[in-house]
Amino acid sequence: MLLDWLYVAVFAVVGIIMAALPLAVVWLLAPRADYPQKRLTYESGVVPFGQAWAQFNIRYYLFALVFVLFEVEVIYLFPWAVVFREFINRQLGGFVFVEALLFIIILGMGLIYAWRKGALEWV
Repeated sequence: MLLDWLYVAVFAVVGIIMAALPLAVVWLLAPRADYPQKRLTYESGVVPFGQAWAQFNIRYYLFALVFVLFEVEVIYLFPWAVVFREFINRQLGGFVFVEALLFIIILGMGLIYAWRKGALEWV
């Protein structure tokens, strides 16, 4: 049993070394230059002016969230569509189709909700 814990300890030590070694090498070899432009907010050479905070309309965020929602839908539905024929051959086609249809209906309800709340309007 002690030998099992030795394997765990060796694995942990090797993992820590593998994480710390690249950080140490970069810290040792990285060039260090201290000049005033380095301390600016943007390193483009343009002196910043005005307030850094700007308010955006909440609709942009809501539109982005709806976009991400439907991108995730595509991520889950594409592999399902690729292997759907295999499910039909296993006599699971009806069950799998109903499950995917339920998934699409739930996402459709989310789209209808966002549409009614005005999250998809830019004006």
